[in-house]
Amino acid sequence: MSSTGATLSGSFEGATGTISETGFYYGTDQGNLGTKVASGSTSSSFSKAISGLTANTTYYYKAYVVEAGEERLGSVQSFKTKAIATATVTTSAAGSISQTSATLNGSYSGATGTVSRVGFKWGTSSGNLNQDTYTNGSSSPFSRSLTGLNAGTTYYYKAYVVEYNENTSSTEYRYGSEHSFTTSVAQAAAMPDYLGCYEMPSLSLSSGAGSRNIGTETFGSTLWYQYNLTTSTRKVVTHTYEYNSKVYRNYTAIVDQNYRCPVLTAYVMHSGAYPNNGTGRVGDFTESTSYDPAIPNSWQSSGSTHDYNNGAGYARGHHCASEDRQVTANANKQTFYYTNQSPQIQNGFNGGIWNSLEGAVQSNAPSGRDTMYVVVGTLFDPLNMDSSNDGGNVGRPSHFYKCIMICSFDAGGNMTAARGVAYLFENRAYTGNYNDAANRTTIDNIESLSGFDLFANVPLALQTAAEATSASLW
Repeated sequence: MSSTGATLSGSFEGATGTISETGFYYGTDQGNLGTKVASGSTSSSFSKAISGLTANTTYYYKAYVVEAGEERLGSVQSFKTKAIATATVTTSAAGSISQTSATLNGSYSGATGTVSRVGFKWGTSSGNLNQDTYTNGSSSPFSRSLTGLNAGTTYYYKAYVVEYNENTSSTEYRYGSEHSFTTSVAQAAAMPDYLGCYEMPSLSLSSGAGSRNIGTETFGSTLWYQYNLTTSTRKVVTHTYEYNSKVYRNYTAIVDQNYRCPVLTAYVMHSGAYPNNGTGRVGDFTESTSYDPAIPNSWQSSGSTHDYNNGAGYARGHHCASEDRQVTANANKQTFYYTNQSPQIQNGFNGGIWNSLEGAVQSNAPSGRDTMYVVVGTLFDPLNMDSSNDGGNVGRPSHFYKCIMICSFDAGGNMTAARGVAYLFENRAYTGNYNDAANRTTIDNIESLSGFDLFANVPLALQTAAEATSASLW
């Protein structure tokens, strides 16, 4: 007997008539032996090998002989085919992922042999899973917790069961497919006051007295948070506003003293957390409301008539667009701070291709467990101060960039996927579509040009893949 076949045996005695046929009836239902096979023999002892049986299954059978044209039957007997390793193993998504731990999940079905162990092979190299964690037993589904992992690291794993094969009198490993997860990075937890958000670049903050300042927004009673960087000519500030009795971060900007404008602005787009409530363009460009209270006035524009005169072709180009913050009036007004503006060619750029890109960002703001992270920045090559427009003092960028990363999260708030793209434009008039391949680049390229390590808090493996592509996100 094997897992798929057996040899049936029978005999007769005392026959007085002629035996013309011998054989067997068999099946899995004792009361309905529906399959008949002839042995091909008429001797008193006869047998028949049968095949195509199901492993680990009980079969019933009885012998028959045809004597003088009459069928005579023996008693019902039974046998059971041998069990073999037939389990189908499924590797499921990991859960409870933190900086140093995760829970691996798996299940199996269809086992015919005895399952004695369930577990996972895992490691940091795909195809080379040299670690093992398991439980003796046969429960399904099953899980195992991993601890002592490294932050920001991708781990690979696959579920397995150990099942006994009676044919070979040995145990076999049955595996599911390989999956992966990435542990969280440590930097986000260590950075204070909103600076650990996923789209923030790596920051080197100064220490000591006066390195951190907190104050009240010009609009509303929420707080701004300002830090000095180890680069003395740059400061970082986060602005907040209140909505439905909860405080939200509006955007974070890095302001340069020499250029008197932001070199980088980081913010979030999500249709649920930052809904478009149709507030409208309620901010304005008057000097009394445009000075950022968190940054010294001497680091900002000297006034709209000097630095952003449309007559010279330049506009006050928003980094975080007014239309990006339509949730409350105060949130919108904060986008009109000087620290959220840079001189930008109006016709064909600020009012054209850049505006189209802003509209695409707004219309593609995700919902649910997806979130869009945006970084807008300026490049200066070389420093080009406004000397033609009444003595203005704001540096005119040679290029603008916008980096976008859309990230997905599981029910526990752990990031599971990330997709990225960047756009790079000269500060000039354009024709054509913002999404043309010539305007798209990689976040890696923007990092090289700007000197910033962007999206520093995104898990390393997800970050690396998302920053290396220039494919359109929509």
